[in-house]
Amino acid sequence: MALGVGGIAVAEESVAEAEAEVEKEKIAPLESLRQFAEVFTRVKQSYVEEVDDDELIRFAIRGMLDGLDPHSDFVIEDDYEELQENTSGEFGGLGIEVGMEDGFVKVISPIDDTPAAAAGVKAGDLIIRLDDKPVKGMTLNEAVDVMRGKPGTSITLTILREGADAPVVVRIERDIIRVKSVKGRLLEKSYAYIRISNFQQHTSKDMVKRIDNLREDSEGPLKGLILDLRNNPGGVLNGAVAVSDAFITEGEIVYTKGRTKSSMSRFAAKPDDILDGAPIVVLVNEGSASASEIVAGALQDHQRAIIIGRTTFGKGSVQTVIPVDEKSAVKITTARYFTPKGRSIQAEGIVPDIELQPLTVELKEKKLALVRESALSGHLVNHDEEDTDPEQAPANGESGEVEAEPEKKESDAPLVVEDFMLNEALNLLKGPHIFGRQGGE
Repeated sequence: MALGVGGIAVAEESVAEAEAEVEKEKIAPLESLRQFAEVFTRVKQSYVEEVDDDELIRFAIRGMLDGLDPHSDFVIEDDYEELQENTSGEFGGLGIEVGMEDGFVKVISPIDDTPAAAAGVKAGDLIIRLDDKPVKGMTLNEAVDVMRGKPGTSITLTILREGADAPVVVRIERDIIRVKSVKGRLLEKSYAYIRISNFQQHTSKDMVKRIDNLREDSEGPLKGLILDLRNNPGGVLNGAVAVSDAFITEGEIVYTKGRTKSSMSRFAAKPDDILDGAPIVVLVNEGSASASEIVAGALQDHQRAIIIGRTTFGKGSVQTVIPVDEKSAVKITTARYFTPKGRSIQAEGIVPDIELQPLTVELKEKKLALVRESALSGHLVNHDEEDTDPEQAPANGESGEVEAEPEKKESDAPLVVEDFMLNEALNLLKGPHIFGRQGGE
């Protein structure tokens, strides 16, 4: 009985403590709100210039969201259009995906075939001035508004770049940005290259169609694919899931976890593989973010691809736009992305299986041609005795080759010069087939 009474007493004390905590939580916001009202009044009364009430409230809301993380924001009328443009594949501006870091605009990546990419803007650049305006003190939306403008007009960016001794000044002419998210070509017969510059609603369909075309051009099944996600800032989640699903036949692709039921979601693969198991190499770098990391992480966890390059950006959070009224909404982080094996992408990124630094390869100038056997007078001719009539064999001093290779244009640089990392990926894809021939194929 005493134990029973004692047990009830403990329970009652716990309830009392819980109620006290609830009361504290009720009181604390009221205290903070009184403090906010006091500051608001002081600013209204004493600030050097008169400030509109609505503007002060917007400043306060944006300040609250800015303090959470770099991706939460207050969205007003004009920003709704921007959110729609991000998935449509066409908008006006410079062609860079940006975020905020230490009060400056950070370039996540330049978008392919845009004025920013042509001007040499790089992933990781910190923009500190827009024309004569310091970026410090601007919100991200304000900075984006300054960078956008009529096509044909110009803006000067002052950039802090890692490794540069002084700020880099770049002048860029604005243009209409039409993003073609998928490109592709055959690097060699049966070895395909697909470049995805960002993820849109139709990216997966465009990619599958391009791979089908490359398979036709190759006149047979593809022996391997290189998927280039370097400097891909992300985009639509469904686009990333569909691209991953094109190569994965079972299991999860990605899942999200947050505090609310609506923030919990899982995406599973369907039983098909458009490459029929052919090997894949994925190229990534520090400009590969968000949706790009979802694809790389899924293919890596399922051991469906080898990831080559540098550790990715590490943007593994989900933002949700929640309407406040007819003219405004809050964009807040509601969940984190996790790879099929439960790895969080946030602030960690995807670590490549093979790390490669961005290198530039230059061809040495050919000063003296080396003499080969075929150039020696009286050399033995190499020909198949069963197929070639000795009387029709090439004369001494000729190469003896039956079929010449297609002539290469002088302007065409070898792949290793054009893109060192891409060349290494191709060598990796070709390796198993070379060893297979040695094994008796």
